Amino acid sequence: MPAASPRAVELATVAAQAAADKKAHDITIIDVGDQLAITDAFVIASAPNERQVQAVVDAIEEALLDLPDKAKPARREGERAGRWVLLDYVDIVVHVQHTDEREYYALDRLWKDCPLIPFTDRDLAGEEHGEPAAGAGQ
Repeated sequence: MPAASPRAVELATVAAQAAADKKAHDITIIDVGDQLAITDAFVIASAPNERQVQAVVDAIEEALLDLPDKAKPARREGERAGRWVLLDYVDIVVHVQHTDEREYYALDRLWKDCPLIPFTDRDLAGEEHGEPAAGAGQ
């Protein structure tokens, strides 16, 4: 049974899909609800350069604003450098990291004892069922 609230799982899943849509890689959702009182889940995603990190961050913010209850970050850090941007939505905290920062800081290893919340990119899920990915063959 996940410790993360249904709201946190919804936000995390929407954020993860928005990151995937902007070609982020190594997307992970970690249920930290049993370990932290300040948030329920971490979404961690990587991008190969600063411009891509910012594109992923923009896509996540837009996707969460498009929800019926318009989720807005309570806090945002790291945007100027563009190598590790943190978006704090209270229920979830999103970390979009340059690939080098992801490897160096290894948040996944720090939180390895926490359960993962399953996430599958909807484009990849379609491929598994014999459907072409969105944009394939164009």
